[in-house]
Amino acid sequence: MLRVRSRALFFVTGGRSVLRIHFTAEDLARTRVATTIGVAAEVYYSLELLRENQELSNFRSWRSAVAGRMGADTRPLTSLVPLRGPGLDLLALMGDVPSLDHAVDNLLHAPVPRLRREFEGLDFHPRYLPWARRVSEGDRDARRELADAVRACHRLTVEPYWDRGRSELVALSTRCANLVLEGGINLLLRSICAPLVRWRPPVLEAPYPRRVEVRLQGRGLIITPMVFSKHAVSFLWDPLDAAGPPRLTVPALRRPLTGSGPTEADGSVVRNLESLLGRTRAAALHVTTEGCTTSELARRLDVTAAAASQHATVLRNAGLITTTRRGGSVLHLSTPLGLALLRTGALMEP
Repeated sequence: MLRVRSRALFFVTGGRSVLRIHFTAEDLARTRVATTIGVAAEVYYSLELLRENQELSNFRSWRSAVAGRMGADTRPLTSLVPLRGPGLDLLALMGDVPSLDHAVDNLLHAPVPRLRREFEGLDFHPRYLPWARRVSEGDRDARRELADAVRACHRLTVEPYWDRGRSELVALSTRCANLVLEGGINLLLRSICAPLVRWRPPVLEAPYPRRVEVRLQGRGLIITPMVFSKHAVSFLWDPLDAAGPPRLTVPALRRPLTGSGPTEADGSVVRNLESLLGRTRAAALHVTTEGCTTSELARRLDVTAAAASQHATVLRNAGLITTTRRGGSVLHLSTPLGLALLRTGALMEP
């Protein structure tokens, strides 16, 4: 019997058949572009890329630098990458949040029925089945070991390359926003991954291994850019959330992924940024590289929400961060200019 994971993943890789997504007027009104698929999902997809035999030019340098460096601290997560078939869905377990601390907190508090459903039917190596079973049953120590492994993998595969990755995500989100401003959702759908993806109103079509018809039924669609993407387009949805919109993921990278490796911030960079922005706003700019809400920013800076909002406003007016609404809260993210300032602050004289 075919087992269906809590979030099924369809990869659009080519073929004579087609994936057809049907829109209504309500769907078009509810379609939006997300800023990120979330740090946890990016970490997991980076591990899948390491196991991918296909040569991907944008990840050649990254793979050479990362391959072979996995150790005991990463094994609790790497052991949960299945031998074949669908992988573990950290997006469902840890959310689409850009903050690693927030994602880890989601994992530590995920309901046991959700854990069981996500682990059901995954093809782990037999030697790791007892460990996977402990995690799926919600064992507290096993959860913490997995959370620590997510952090360890993030330090190795994502963090050293996130300056480039975040810049590409911001650039793609900006392009999408400009398309919507110029011609509405119709222009955005017509332009996403063309000519691979075709917008023939009211249907979005993309190559797919078999014929699949998707009717959004008023839920809309979330177009989500990804850094660690091995496919041209992928389609994701959560059967446990029938009212939630599915996602169409698109690759953000236009150039090879490069980085300088994990290092501590240079003391002169920190001091000069503090002289330029003030200590608290310099710290706020660092916090927004991962993305954060106003309440998270306030907690990280140990200030009131009103003070955090004021600091964010100053940084946004200077073009160093962007602020977008996420439900009832807002998300602050550093811009390419903000990232460049963090990288080159050592060149500034106080």
